[in-house]
Amino acid sequence: MNPAVETSRKRSATESLTTFAGTATMVMVAFVLSRVSGLVREVLLGSAFGTTSELDAFRAASRVTETLYLLIAGGALGSAFIPTFHVYLARGERRTAWRVASAVMNLVFVISLAGALVTALIAPWLVAQVLAPGYDVATEALTVSLLRWQLLSIVIFAVSGLLMGILNANDHFLLPALAPSLYNGGIIAGVLLLQGRYGVYSAAVGTVAGALMHLLVQLPALRKLDWDYVPTLGLRLEGVREVGRLMGPRVLGIAVTQLNFWVNINLGSRITGEGVVSALTYGWILMLFPQGILAQSIAVVLFPSFSAQAARAQYAEMRATLAVAIRALLYLTVPATVGLIVLGKPLVELLFMHGAFGIRAVDMVAWALAWYAVGLAAHSVLEVVTRAFYALHDTATPVWVGGGAMALNVVLSIALMGAFGRIGVHVLDAYEPWVPLGGLALANSLATIVETLTLTLLLRGRMGGLEGRQLLSSGWRIVAAAAAMGGVLYGYLRLVPAQSPWVMGVSGVLLGAGVFGLVTMLLRSPEIDLVLSAVRRRMAR
Repeated sequence: MNPAVETSRKRSATESLTTFAGTATMVMVAFVLSRVSGLVREVLLGSAFGTTSELDAFRAASRVTETLYLLIAGGALGSAFIPTFHVYLARGERRTAWRVASAVMNLVFVISLAGALVTALIAPWLVAQVLAPGYDVATEALTVSLLRWQLLSIVIFAVSGLLMGILNANDHFLLPALAPSLYNGGIIAGVLLLQGRYGVYSAAVGTVAGALMHLLVQLPALRKLDWDYVPTLGLRLEGVREVGRLMGPRVLGIAVTQLNFWVNINLGSRITGEGVVSALTYGWILMLFPQGILAQSIAVVLFPSFSAQAARAQYAEMRATLAVAIRALLYLTVPATVGLIVLGKPLVELLFMHGAFGIRAVDMVAWALAWYAVGLAAHSVLEVVTRAFYALHDTATPVWVGGGAMALNVVLSIALMGAFGRIGVHVLDAYEPWVPLGGLALANSLATIVETLTLTLLLRGRMGGLEGRQLLSSGWRIVAAAAAMGGVLYGYLRLVPAQSPWVMGVSGVLLGAGVFGLVTMLLRSPEIDLVLSAVRRRMAR
């Protein structure tokens, strides 16, 4: 290929990503709000219930409802619906596109309602035999009851999840990005208003109320679209069958991912002592905070573009944009990994050490967070790489790779949980029953790293490369800067007299960000130019 043409394409991809940065920034602000409200929700739950068996029961019940939502109308439906919808739009067949959307929504409603009813019937068996066999009788009964209360949210979320896909496919991102904050707000309101009277059931009621607000906030944007709703299931429509074909492998992929969480709850319920499942959940949520802000906001904005580029066979542009996005994600998430590991305990104290959340709970969560953080960069890159496969109408490859990663996670979870337990005896000279939970978190991180590397290499072969030399050039600079940042933060925590969690946490974050930014500037990291260019373009507007 002509070098000038290739350079022009790379420049066009970089400029395109910079343009996307404006929209991504808007979405990122909404994601920040979502994550902050999510943290407020978790702080409130921790203050009210600590890491107790009550909260363990709520966590386990929520895992079932979240799995059902994701399988029926979450990421599975969105990744199948948006590419199919874009094909009709690219052909100018807008009326057919909306007919397909109507049929898919009707099907989702029927399937989710049936799924909720079946789950309510088998809930006792599901909890006792599959999800949490290690729970005592009281915690098991509470989990079943909370699960049945929350099942109504599945039906609401099913419709709301499809609306998110419809709006994103039409380049409406803000209200769908705000919807999770309204969901968190429902749980916050439920606990604040009802906890004194109904205990942990207040969180279940808040979950249903939050799901309803998640739906309602998107309706104003939907009204602006020219959608002529059709009351049909559309089983014979080509577009509906295509969504089903694409969704099938993706459903299996999400089932594989969710199985990892079920394995964690199953094994965690067997570890002696209460609060293990809650501690794992808190560590996971804290790791997802930067992942959600950085990776998901970028991936949500880029996915419709990937789908459009694939529909027009613009593979060179798609490849270049993807390569720049991966480098940008590594630049943002590698230092976040180091920060979460080094500053984990003061950050957990800052956020959660209130009310029923004591020092032992802090230690448990910080321990889980450190090992989950090992996989932060892999989780983030995976968000973008899998969407590239979906845009190419390939939902099968991520499934079989994810299946292998799931099997690896199960094996590693069992092996590392035992290994961490032995370390607790021989190294710490006193057995602490919470120590093995670190093995479950590390197993998840290692399996995700293997999954992300495998998918990236496969995509590299399909796309004809991912600018590997530039990736390596950026990579060593990022790693060097993150290592310098980690060393400075470690010395800071060791040498500076202990202050309040606010002082140590906030000052540590600011110091780490400053050191990383300075070192990457000295090393002339190319991602600095991308960030500064996006800022200048935003200010010029």
